Amino acid sequence: MATAAWQPQEDGLKEICGLLEQYRLPTVDQSRIWQQHQGCSQLPDFNNYLAFILCRAEGDAVNIRQAAGLLLKNNLKSNYQSIQPSHLQYIKAEVLPCLGSSDFGVRTTVGTIASVVLQHGGFQCWPELYQALVQCLDSNVYNHMEGALGALFKIAEDLPEMLDSDVPGFADRPLAIFIPRLLQFFTSEHAALRRLALGTVNQFIVLFPAALFSNMGQYLQGLFSLANDSVGDVRKLVCAALVQLLEVQPNALQPHMRNVIEYMLQANKDPDRDVALEACEFWSAFCEAHLPPDLLREFLPRLIDILLDNMVYADDDEALQDEDEDENAPDRDQDIKPRFHQSRIVGSTDGAEEDDDDDDIINSWNLRKCSAAGLDILSTVFGDDILPILMPLVQVRLSTTEDSEWVQKEAAILALGAVAEGCISGLLPHLAQVAQSPEGQLQFDGILTGLLRRILDPHKRVQEAACSAFATLEEEAAEDLAPRLEPILQHLMYAFGTYQRRNLRILYDAIGTLADAVGSELNNPKYLEILMPPLISKWQQLSDNDKDLFPLLECFTSIAQALGPGFIQYAEPVFMRCINLIRTHQVAKADPQSAGVNYDKEFIVCSLDLLSGLAEGLGSSIENLVSRSDLRDLLLQCCTDEAPDVRQSALALLGDLVKACAVHLQPRLAEFLSLAANQLQGQNVKENVSVANNACWAIGEVAIKVRSEISPIVLTVISPLVRILSNTEGLNKSLLENSAITLGRLGWVCPEIVAPHMEHFMQTWCRALCTIRDDFEKEDAFRGLCAMVRLNPGGAVSSLALMCEAIGSWHEIRSKELSSEIAQVLHGYKQMLSQSNSWEQYFGTLDGTLREKLVKTYGL
Repeated sequence: MATAAWQPQEDGLKEICGLLEQYRLPTVDQSRIWQQHQGCSQLPDFNNYLAFILCRAEGDAVNIRQAAGLLLKNNLKSNYQSIQPSHLQYIKAEVLPCLGSSDFGVRTTVGTIASVVLQHGGFQCWPELYQALVQCLDSNVYNHMEGALGALFKIAEDLPEMLDSDVPGFADRPLAIFIPRLLQFFTSEHAALRRLALGTVNQFIVLFPAALFSNMGQYLQGLFSLANDSVGDVRKLVCAALVQLLEVQPNALQPHMRNVIEYMLQANKDPDRDVALEACEFWSAFCEAHLPPDLLREFLPRLIDILLDNMVYADDDEALQDEDEDENAPDRDQDIKPRFHQSRIVGSTDGAEEDDDDDDIINSWNLRKCSAAGLDILSTVFGDDILPILMPLVQVRLSTTEDSEWVQKEAAILALGAVAEGCISGLLPHLAQVAQSPEGQLQFDGILTGLLRRILDPHKRVQEAACSAFATLEEEAAEDLAPRLEPILQHLMYAFGTYQRRNLRILYDAIGTLADAVGSELNNPKYLEILMPPLISKWQQLSDNDKDLFPLLECFTSIAQALGPGFIQYAEPVFMRCINLIRTHQVAKADPQSAGVNYDKEFIVCSLDLLSGLAEGLGSSIENLVSRSDLRDLLLQCCTDEAPDVRQSALALLGDLVKACAVHLQPRLAEFLSLAANQLQGQNVKENVSVANNACWAIGEVAIKVRSEISPIVLTVISPLVRILSNTEGLNKSLLENSAITLGRLGWVCPEIVAPHMEHFMQTWCRALCTIRDDFEKEDAFRGLCAMVRLNPGGAVSSLALMCEAIGSWHEIRSKELSSEIAQVLHGYKQMLSQSNSWEQYFGTLDGTLREKLVKTYGL
């Protein structure tokens, strides 16, 4: 055969091996390697070389086998049709014996290659693969069995329908042969084989082919035998299978339902919270399957108690990551604005996609939320019948007097909110007890109505108390308020017409907080028709020296951020008035008589903050307004103002404008950057921490917007950032986080400038990176880490342990590209240090849990 005659040329093999080897090093010049790769890939037999390296490499080249295999997989995926048939035949012949390779990475890669090839031709084009899979499954040799199961899992994931299709020349569909064999592995002594087999079969539940239907009895028996498996991943798959079966084939489970429910109750208390979360999905699935409720009724006392327990915040709940910052919440809008803006930008710049991302980061789906959802849907099925069970449990939790038990109270209130809709009629007698806890009031229409009525009370003290309580509670009840916006707005705006000056200020706060809470839900014509005319009328009535403008400016800031592009219809007069206020009070500072008003910096601060809200809400739509104004020059003046709070708001606006319309700042960008950098020097930092914080944030925003154009000030900024990270006494968490992020961003956009200085700041920087929660800014900082390490790996060797801790601080890296870059950095160090037998010296000093996490995540 032609394929048998192909042999690699020694020079070509050496060149490609060298290329793959270099590509994995942190010091590599990526662009040069990419050019070489492009040259090699033009060779007609390039993929043959990759197959040869994957399957036959020996000696030093063993380390690059998997890299060759992954590159081969990608080439097959994108260029399959253009590969010569003889070369395809060679590749298939080479990789097939490696399905059971002793090297885990090699056999895993072969499994992914097999799936890619089948996508282009199916088993009829590669019948030998089918035979090899069967032989490996029947072999009783661990590597062969694991390799075949891994390949089948990948094929089932990518091509489930193909496995259940007729193949010319085959007596049966492939799945008819594979399903019985997969089920046999449910009793394997090896956890990895049990997990792969179960995971593979589970992928056919939705498709529910004849092969699974005919083996349903054995499948269920296998699931029950694995129900108490010692491995959490297996138990999680058992729960997932039962949930899916309940959704797709509830009749199959119905004869076993009592046992299944008993098991799910047990699994819902599993110490592995991932298992408990998977089990918790069962209750919603049960209710949505419209099975007879009486099947579940007798279990309700135990189930509701378990759900309540699981609604308590876990110690590591992401929503508690900001608990320390929450203690300073009254200062957030003003004192640490960039962090406040950043947390809100994720959900307000480009609409729903970012909003979803933010929800995932801060409010990811977890056992607590799943339990609340389960209780919610139970209340819709069983209605008031669950209240005699639920209310005593809630009352016990609400009556606790220990401060440390606040999570129990919070969970009880969350439970009441979850059942409010399904049990509203039965809840009414219990509302008096709930009202003792402010967070609970907004969970119910009855309480909400009572609170809104109190806002309209004729007594000023009652108005004040009701408005303040409403403003405090809005953030907690955000999603509950959205469907009730119309009556809420009607009450608030009626109050707007009757309140006197003092309580109007509190009402402005309540309206602004409502906008923050419901966000884009407010952008509805019927809501805006209620909300905006009274506010615009008041805006026009107030003179430029009336201090009642301050709370109205703040209120408009929240509304502009909430409406986003929807605010454009109101934007121009608001924008121009802010410009005029800033200009007037800057003139008044020197000549009050000429300005016609007495200087008051608060007008400037509030106007700058509202312009920030406009920039954040309108995004690039603000460009037309900025281009027709002198905002750039006014802002530059504000950045030099002697008043710290003016500089603070000006620097926040600088960052927001850079994101929205950097081009209009470009002519004076160097001056802005110099002024921002000055805020990070010497005593400026500790005397005015919030100003330094905003300056640091703004520089980071400029860096990722203008990239290498920031290079002239990079070294000027690096030194004070390092000093801030090294001397943390008297500095707040926000400044430390922003300093770490900005340092990383500068390293990302100008690695050639920052990397040579790494050894001077790596340790303190990595410690700071460990404390930052997962978000897009942390991703930017780690891109900088990777970029600098590629240029100067030696600069970080002495800090390798701390760098590993920083990498291990991620809960989840959403960017696959960044995850890959970090993996390359770690593998590069492993290879570099292994040459001197010192890798274990560094890696071995790490905490065992961290080592395990890095090995699992990055394949070390």
